[in-house]
Amino acid sequence: MGVVLMLPYLCSLLALALSGSTCALTIMLLPVVPVLLHSNYQSARSAVCLSTIIALWIMLILTAFYDAVAQRNPALERLRNHQATLDSFYSDKEMGCTVSGGKTTFRIFAPRATQVNVVIYERHNSQKGEEFTMQCDEQGVWEYVAQGELYGKFYGYRVFGVEGPGEMFNPEIVIADPYSKAVCTRNNFRRYPARTLIANLQYDWEGDTWVISPDHTSLIIYEAHVRDLTAHPSSGVVARGTYAGLVEKGKRGGLSHLKDLGINAIELLPIQSFGTIEIPYQDSSVVKLGYPVNTWNPYARNHWGYMTSYFFAPEAYYSRGASMIADAYNGMDAHAVREFKDMVKALHKEGIAVILDVVFNHVSQYDYNPFKYIDKFYYFHLDSEGRFLSNSGCGNDFRTDRPMARKMILDCIRYWMTEYHIDGFRFDLAAMIDEETRRQITVEARKINPNVILIAEPWGGGRYEPHRFSDIGWASWNDQIRNGFKGQNPDNGHGFIFGKFQGQNTPHSLRNYVVGTLRQFGGLFHTAAHSVNYLESHDDYTLGDFIRLAIREVDHDTRITDVNKHAKLSPKALALNKLAALLLFTAQGITMIHEGQEYARSKVIAPTDAPDPNVGKIDHNSYEKDNETNYINYNHLDLNAELYRYYKSLISLRKRYPIFHCAPASAVEFFDTKDSLVLAFRLHHRQFAQAMSQANAEPYRTYGLQADADFIVICNAHPHRLAEFVLPSGNWVMLGNANEISLEKVHIAAGKLYIPPTAGVILMGK
Repeated sequence: MGVVLMLPYLCSLLALALSGSTCALTIMLLPVVPVLLHSNYQSARSAVCLSTIIALWIMLILTAFYDAVAQRNPALERLRNHQATLDSFYSDKEMGCTVSGGKTTFRIFAPRATQVNVVIYERHNSQKGEEFTMQCDEQGVWEYVAQGELYGKFYGYRVFGVEGPGEMFNPEIVIADPYSKAVCTRNNFRRYPARTLIANLQYDWEGDTWVISPDHTSLIIYEAHVRDLTAHPSSGVVARGTYAGLVEKGKRGGLSHLKDLGINAIELLPIQSFGTIEIPYQDSSVVKLGYPVNTWNPYARNHWGYMTSYFFAPEAYYSRGASMIADAYNGMDAHAVREFKDMVKALHKEGIAVILDVVFNHVSQYDYNPFKYIDKFYYFHLDSEGRFLSNSGCGNDFRTDRPMARKMILDCIRYWMTEYHIDGFRFDLAAMIDEETRRQITVEARKINPNVILIAEPWGGGRYEPHRFSDIGWASWNDQIRNGFKGQNPDNGHGFIFGKFQGQNTPHSLRNYVVGTLRQFGGLFHTAAHSVNYLESHDDYTLGDFIRLAIREVDHDTRITDVNKHAKLSPKALALNKLAALLLFTAQGITMIHEGQEYARSKVIAPTDAPDPNVGKIDHNSYEKDNETNYINYNHLDLNAELYRYYKSLISLRKRYPIFHCAPASAVEFFDTKDSLVLAFRLHHRQFAQAMSQANAEPYRTYGLQADADFIVICNAHPHRLAEFVLPSGNWVMLGNANEISLEKVHIAAGKLYIPPTAGVILMGK
């Protein structure tokens, strides 16, 4: 019996000796001392009691396990010994997959993993692959070097780790690389299996480079969704809803429309590979898999793209040949990579800068997002029980402050600028990005292109920080001008265009919006170049629908059966849309409009096979609708062609006369109209020219202006009353009124003007 009891003990000693764990071996030898010192075996056997043997045997197993782990992951050993913290790990090594010199190197940062294997597959749908154990360095970076350049193959990682409350290590799942440059996913809500394609990224840019102007106030940004611009049949595009379709030449939709309108920058809603599919609607079987029952999204889709899965890969669904057929694969090749580059190059050839909407405050929620399975406790803000915090409102909050999370973000920005020639970025819920990461983004992006534009959505997580972004040279979406001119909600929060002052707005604040919402006058920004002026974005109601609701032509519960009749603007709605546009395009700073704003697009929930009880109603949150609710219907542009021409002419005016976007406050004189609902100001060209000269800006005469050419803008927000205005002495030409904006058909004006209700005029001095 004694020999039997001693066998595990002796085997343990042997195992420890072989493992090289000197400390544990010494501890395990202590109970043997009485045996060695006692000449009587029977007495010795009793000296090492049964309880001691069992206790030490358990300790051996645990110690041997942790020693073995430490040999695989020295970073984890440093954590255990309190020689390091999670925030102390950092590596300059290139992450992801790199191919060079006849070798393929794989690297992944996983500081608390006990083992990581790379699995290499011949095809995207191969059931089994070759599996190799990776080696870990002291900074938590796992690496494996394969012989040969493995272009065309696929791979993923199997990550092992400790179990415990909140932990998500799961070696049963092979995850794609978070640094995937091209990724293949399957059409299910977990996007599984997802595998990284080792793609040759070489591309002939034919001399292309960034086209963004150093004067950011000259930007006229068109916020748009790749699919929306050409998915509707009225676009006339062959490759509808794709990167390639967006730049098809000679078609009504896409690039031809952008050129005709005259914008010079496009801001694309997220195109980084994202969770396109959500949990099946009202399917209770997902509960046993740990997911909630989807009671909120009858489409079980994510259309807008604010659920990023792979930050370095363009979304494959927008490439030609992709589909949303259940369980089909997208991204089996690298077509998305090439087609996205083709798109950027084609836009640049037309002088259109490309800005990407990027999401670093959270990641995809329902798929096997790699960051969750690599190390949830490293990459996310958690509560005391290891559950995701969600101050973003999107299910999880990404820890941008972690050194290797910050490195990923910086690598990502550099990659899209150099590999895809991206001109700038708009950062979703940017207030949730820590300040050091913001600062480093600024430094690194400007090293590559000093003219890069960085735009913040300056709120998130309960914070509102446009002033802090202005401090580091970022622009921000200006929600104050949006609420001041348009209003905050269509029911009881009407703005200036309706003859109201919404919230805390006053005549003074409206004047500050005109000069750039400047901090020196109680506003937000150091310079107008930091103010992105807008009245509509992808969020909330379109401007056209906001106006339709506000003037009670429709209500929230109205079911619209004739969409074409509804889309056609009434004279009152047309006047409000024109006045809003005139105010927007004559405010100093950057101008942004949203797709379809130029013809007062209405988002009416389209009938589909999804069980949406709100079909026919106006939509204010169409994030999940990959259908005609969101698609741009170019036939509706014809219905409101007068508004479209108005927008097009305002864009031409702004591009021709830079005084409308980059004039200093000293060049803007406000008239005392004695009426808070009549806003009138003069743009003094002499002061503007002096400021341009002092700033060493491009000479004003490049734009074909005389030194004494001033402009006057008058806006009458009274809904029912004419506004009387006496012109200053001099000769004045009317460039725009309630009917049209024209740079060619000018009308002479002098003396006294009468501006109709809900209308504006623009005059130029001669």
